[in-house]
Amino acid sequence: MRRWRRGAFCALLLVLTGCSAEPLAVPAATKSAVPADGNAPTGVVVHLFEWPWASVAKECTDRLGPAGVAAVQISPPQEHVELPDQHFPWWQDYQPVSYALTSRRGDRAALADMVATCHKAGVRVYADAVLNHMTAQLFGVGSAGTKFTKTGYPGYDGSADFHHCGHDIADYTDRDEVQNCDLVGLADLATERADVRAKLAAYLGDLLSLGVDGFRIDAAKHMPAADIAAILGKLGKTSAGRVPVIYQEVLFAAGEPIQPAEYLPDGAVLEPRYGPDLSRAMRGSLVNLEGLGEPTGDALDYEPSGQSVVYVDSHDTQRGGTPLTYKDGALHTLATAFMLAYPYGTPLVMSSFAFDDYDQGPPAAKDGTTLPVVCAPQAFVCEHRTVLPLVRFRAVTGDAPVTHWWAADDQLGFAREGKGYFALNRAAQAATRSVATGLPAGTYHDITTGSAVTVDGSGQATITVPAQGTLALVAG
Repeated sequence: MRRWRRGAFCALLLVLTGCSAEPLAVPAATKSAVPADGNAPTGVVVHLFEWPWASVAKECTDRLGPAGVAAVQISPPQEHVELPDQHFPWWQDYQPVSYALTSRRGDRAALADMVATCHKAGVRVYADAVLNHMTAQLFGVGSAGTKFTKTGYPGYDGSADFHHCGHDIADYTDRDEVQNCDLVGLADLATERADVRAKLAAYLGDLLSLGVDGFRIDAAKHMPAADIAAILGKLGKTSAGRVPVIYQEVLFAAGEPIQPAEYLPDGAVLEPRYGPDLSRAMRGSLVNLEGLGEPTGDALDYEPSGQSVVYVDSHDTQRGGTPLTYKDGALHTLATAFMLAYPYGTPLVMSSFAFDDYDQGPPAAKDGTTLPVVCAPQAFVCEHRTVLPLVRFRAVTGDAPVTHWWAADDQLGFAREGKGYFALNRAAQAATRSVATGLPAGTYHDITTGSAVTVDGSGQATITVPAQGTLALVAG
């Protein structure tokens, strides 16, 4: 099996890290290791980035629920700064002003209705939670009309409840600076303080009371794991009686003191190496994907599969990183399909809006309110819809091992022993091949195209994979 070695790694991310080095590798673990309290996400999660609540509800009903999607990740629901002079950039939503549930995506009632509607469709809701900081503005007005100053926000003591480092984070090898200085100018909350923890827990608890099922913890690396644990420890269960799902953003580089393993007792972590590594192989030789997800036993391994959330691209990396994005067309779709078919981590599928520059916000009215979703090349891209059939493949194949792997520069295929078979073709022409499927004899139908495939008594089949397309067979 091919093994890649990576040098110093750090995701390029303006809002959440000061690092800029490009990652250089692959690896991981396919064996699940879920926290004792079972709070890691499972199934397939779709990130409807900056979709308004009414549109999220409709997507849950019309597409996500019927496809078997486990959960939807929504953008931060708290009151955020409004920046009309900067044309309402996307990142204003990551600058909290208060914990009132009024954002450019809708108010509290609309949020509650969306959660209830998604639940009715069988889809859980995970909210992006900004706990590390408030705004980077000297003063302004929030989306619910709240006036604020740099460290003056409702319920907070501007002197005691913030860190006053005096400068932005510059040295990422200094743990104290990373967790106590301002991240790109954002007012840094003193999360070690009991009253700050209580206020943040009350916000998360309020979301739980509306039915939210869990949280993506934004910029988790910039808070000590003990602080996050203390905040989460104050929470009750979800409205469904479960422990809230938790996955944390911990971007890191070799040689840095803060590593994802510190945060695993609190929940899962986002695996930032996966997207660049998968994208590099998709652009190069597919042969290099052999062994993705298998532990090597060295320090370069990904975190355990059961505690890792993986993604081809995110709302951050598509604006400054190296992964494939919707702008890469079919290649991005193929990479996402592979992520869904291959058994490492919990897949987080990106759904973007079109943008021409880094700061551009979602389609909006003149007052900055996000418009209802329309799927179009220059509006909301809705790229998640192209891969929804593979959600079924993921569910059926479960933990079945990868067998009968083969790969060439432009094609690859593998069995999920006894449960399914997947093949991918990057070339501009259809590809035909005789393969060992690992499936019982019978006639199967490709869940992506509907074409019939006959598997003989020895598990062999002749398959034709469409140009720049996939083939996926499932048992039953």
